[in-house]
Amino acid sequence: MDEKYMELALELAQKAAGRTSPNPLVGAVIVKDNKIIGQGYHKKAGTPHAERIALLAAGEEAQDADLYVTLEPCNHFGRTPPCTEAIIAAKLKNVYVAALDPNPLVAGQGIIKLKNMGINVVTGIKEQEAKVLNEVFFKYITTRLPYVVVKSAASLDGKIATREGHSQWITGKEARSFGHQLRNMYDAIMVGIGTVSADDPQLTCRLENGKDPIRIIVDSKLSISPEAKVLNLNSTAPTIIATTKNASHENIQRLASKAEILEVNSGDRVDLNQLIKILGSKEITSILVEGGAALNGSLIEEKLVDKFHLFYAPLIIGGSSAPGFAGGLGPARLEDALKLKDVDIKNIGEDILVTAYPHYSEKV
Repeated sequence: MDEKYMELALELAQKAAGRTSPNPLVGAVIVKDNKIIGQGYHKKAGTPHAERIALLAAGEEAQDADLYVTLEPCNHFGRTPPCTEAIIAAKLKNVYVAALDPNPLVAGQGIIKLKNMGINVVTGIKEQEAKVLNEVFFKYITTRLPYVVVKSAASLDGKIATREGHSQWITGKEARSFGHQLRNMYDAIMVGIGTVSADDPQLTCRLENGKDPIRIIVDSKLSISPEAKVLNLNSTAPTIIATTKNASHENIQRLASKAEILEVNSGDRVDLNQLIKILGSKEITSILVEGGAALNGSLIEEKLVDKFHLFYAPLIIGGSSAPGFAGGLGPARLEDALKLKDVDIKNIGEDILVTAYPHYSEKV
């Protein structure tokens, strides 16, 4: 039953996916005499936390009840008051926690506070599921760097376009719909100037009630056309262009009213490590990359990718000049190739989705 209630708390937390940044996804369920008397989830940064919503629903019945929560209750004042105070005031009997909060402001202090007040605390129920649910938050809160997810669509032989650059559409409508779900989840979407020039994408979320991600264009020479769709949208999400200090002042002035221009470094190429740090300082906690071979290859080479969503369509494109998923020089020896772990494979419509995490030998 403990796992059943925690599963419900995890399902509640997932409802706010893409809406709580930079806060975590948290769900809470209050149970008394094997009956659910209160439940809730954190909906948006600055709004009440899951525990307080569940306690409000339970009311006075919460005394001597059990709380199931997906993340350790906070014990500090942030945008909202500490949840530990509300739990103690409600006189709960047991608190079951899926995962500890790695936030240095919490980091076990919430558990200690509850135990010191005589509340029984049990941790680790559905812990792995809770960590996956908040993989973005866990990285950002400990490093202040955004979680980088590379999504790509390719043929079975790994080609992302034909030799003439034709790529729409390699995958079917179900896979494309899943892609928009990802755009709805993550804070930002990143592409290179090659993708903008070839496809002229909007980089918006087409789901009903969907949230447009912040759009990030990597453009070393600032050669993007002012007429590009991505610069002329009716969207509340801003567009950021990452360029170098070598970009002409004329181009900067011409584009300044359409996007935020980030002059990342003085070299010929945008320093992706520096860009990721700058985006993290802007409280961008997650980035979905839908770029081409050059951007994908550079991110892999710099060990900046945290997760892959790779779609494979049932077709063969062929051709030695047709681009593959990841460009760049690549390793000379097979043992130096990037290894993947925790690989999950499923069908999305007629396509195959491979979700995996990189296994860096020396993660930097």
